[in-house]
Amino acid sequence: MTNMKTIGWSIIGPGSIAKTFAAGIAHSRTGKLVAIASRNPSRPGLGDGFPGARIVDGYEALLADPEIDAVYIATPHPSHAEWAIKAIRAGKHVLVEKPIALSAYEADAIYHEARKAGVFAGEAFMYRLHPQTEKIVDLVQSGAIGAVHLIKSSFGFDMGTVRPDHRLFSNALAGGGILDVGGYPVSMARLIAGAVENKPFLDPVKVVGAGRLGETGVDEWASAVLQFENGIVAEVSCSIMAQQDNVLRIIGSKGRIEVADFWFASGHEGGTGRIEIIHKDGSRNTVEVVEDRWLYSFEVDAAGDAIRAGRQEFDAPGMSWADSIGNLRVLDRWRSSINLEYGIEKPDQRPFNIRGETVRPGTGVPRRQIPGIDKPASVVALGFEFFPNFAAASLTLDAFYEAGGNVFDTAWIYNNGITERIFGEWLTSRKVPREDVVLIGKGAHSPLVYPDRIGKQLSQSLERLKTDYVDAYFMHRDNPEIPVGEFVDAMDAEVRAGRIRGIFGGSNWSRARLQEAIDYAHANGKTAPAALSNNFSLAEMLDPIWAGCVAASDDEWKIWLSERQIPNFAWSSQGRGFFTERAGREKTEDEELVRCWYSDRNFERRERAIELANRLGRKPIHIALAYVLAQPFPVIPLIGPRTVAELEDSLSALDIRLTADEVRWIEA
Repeated sequence: MTNMKTIGWSIIGPGSIAKTFAAGIAHSRTGKLVAIASRNPSRPGLGDGFPGARIVDGYEALLADPEIDAVYIATPHPSHAEWAIKAIRAGKHVLVEKPIALSAYEADAIYHEARKAGVFAGEAFMYRLHPQTEKIVDLVQSGAIGAVHLIKSSFGFDMGTVRPDHRLFSNALAGGGILDVGGYPVSMARLIAGAVENKPFLDPVKVVGAGRLGETGVDEWASAVLQFENGIVAEVSCSIMAQQDNVLRIIGSKGRIEVADFWFASGHEGGTGRIEIIHKDGSRNTVEVVEDRWLYSFEVDAAGDAIRAGRQEFDAPGMSWADSIGNLRVLDRWRSSINLEYGIEKPDQRPFNIRGETVRPGTGVPRRQIPGIDKPASVVALGFEFFPNFAAASLTLDAFYEAGGNVFDTAWIYNNGITERIFGEWLTSRKVPREDVVLIGKGAHSPLVYPDRIGKQLSQSLERLKTDYVDAYFMHRDNPEIPVGEFVDAMDAEVRAGRIRGIFGGSNWSRARLQEAIDYAHANGKTAPAALSNNFSLAEMLDPIWAGCVAASDDEWKIWLSERQIPNFAWSSQGRGFFTERAGREKTEDEELVRCWYSDRNFERRERAIELANRLGRKPIHIALAYVLAQPFPVIPLIGPRTVAELEDSLSALDIRLTADEVRWIEA
């Protein structure tokens, strides 16, 4: 049954857009404006435009106010994520002015918090909730212009002169066109491309951008081409220093649709919106959308209806969570195309976590003593080579450390050195004590698998990592054509130099070569390899994922590891998706999954993992991780979550304790 309670709204960031939103609340059927928050509540004229609203001293006080149900966040862009998450953790529903965050990674973190808290969260693209947008979708789907081929859209205006003090020109405030208004044409293009497929949106498979960065370091004008898998091509542009015609054009096989200022719809205070249909013969007709409701009242009521019904996100054509994240992914790629990075995304200006708080170590992840390492190490290690930059990676690095994780996996070759550099920036910007961290490094990857490369690459790695030693170091590949003793000598030299202050070993080494290396070290008074970093998982890798990969999951490896109690820092420990819904005997689209993991034995194990997960109320991938941790020899799984949500999901499996009988049963 729908709850008809009036939603009590509040506003953080009472600027001009907030006043427009407040007018939308005043003309809504579901909400009322209760309060606005300011850090300077006595400022003259602060309450203008917010009739009847209390003025609260400080954002934190607003979040503690029991009369408030929902918070509209209209602060400058860099603080959207911070205050959205703080509001969510305070139990408030949130609507965040676009862009909801600086990147898709931040947006995902916001929605993850909302999912856990059970509250509504949305990105405020007001045009998406207006009937005119729905009418445009209907016309496209009805075939009014035939098959859609091209979409052209812009949102551009001319500020006249560069004003360094204005937020639009401030790199520190994430100004410029792409993040401020570029999301409008991108979101519309994705909406139309999806409508053709009867989907709420479609993400492009290719994004190519160009733009001009002005003297203040923001994009003054920019354009991008989006290619969709259904063949549609979209041309989008935005600007803050160039007036554009701002006409949406949807070009099809039988004609085109044109809508001026589509985000304005029928006007801020209602009126008539016009959709022009121009046919191939030059004739045209106009579809009018008459609406007396105020533009911003639609998003107020859409959010209010969702809150009343217990839904956590907008219904289409509003921006769902997946739609919102997908939109920001396009903006991320567009920005990357023109090398646009904001100051707040750089480590020297980003010493805090996403909530604006000092990063502190947690205690939730269990720790164990690893032979050869003189400090307790978390039972799982974090790999993060997939992230494009510091701002994206730091979200997961922070969350892992705050959960209690302290083992970090890096390598000289990962992301052309970016991964190591990111870790060094994180370590120093967060002021994490080096002695609290177990740092893994790797070198001598193919084709440079030579002993003389180890010292040279380790020097580069340490410089990037901003430290003078690693706790564990692995030869990333093996070269059987070189006597194993030469590798041992090179690694022993680094141990004696103090640049490896724990253990070293082989990654993707065979048993025979690793044993030969151990025997050589013992016979010649050298430091012996004491660790392994091979694939190990419940699903046995049938074919190497990459050239030179070695798995240690078969019975012979288990016996060898058990007898020697050599720790294995196991990569792809959760089977790279084999224990998720991506896999299945009938699902053959993913070539890597099929080639590397599909076997009768693995599928039997997968089925047993599903059965046990159902009994325990968990997921099969949780069972896969618990299986690795339940071995009778030390295994430190390397996990590689792409988001904070994926990280927390993996860490949630650490409380599962499989018995020896359960391990034997699940092995089938």
